[in-house]
Amino acid sequence: MRQIFLLILLFIVGQWLVKALRRADSSRTARTGAGGHTGADAHAGTRSHGHAGGGAHSKAAGQLPEPMIRCVECGVHAPKSDSVLVDGQTFCSHDHAKRYAARPAGRNAR
Repeated sequence: MRQIFLLILLFIVGQWLVKALRRADSSRTARTGAGGHTGADAHAGTRSHGHAGGGAHSKAAGQLPEPMIRCVECGVHAPKSDSVLVDGQTFCSHDHAKRYAARPAGRNAR
């Protein structure tokens, strides 16, 4: 009986410890902004905490990623800024837009 009680106690303490670590990590992430630092910032040990000089990093962290579109011709996903819009259809390049427009339409298409 004592062993079961000890196992239950260890389980409860373990769960409490995991929750405490998650809470500490989320509060640290909220303080530093977007969270994980990659590239040269992580290796150099520099972090921007909203001080002067960290404007470029904090501006990039607040922006959403660019939406991706699917090319009607090939199905490849490309950034919206690089896409070509022709007659309501989106393409990854001008060549694919021309190739799609050159296809026969209607009953003779297949």
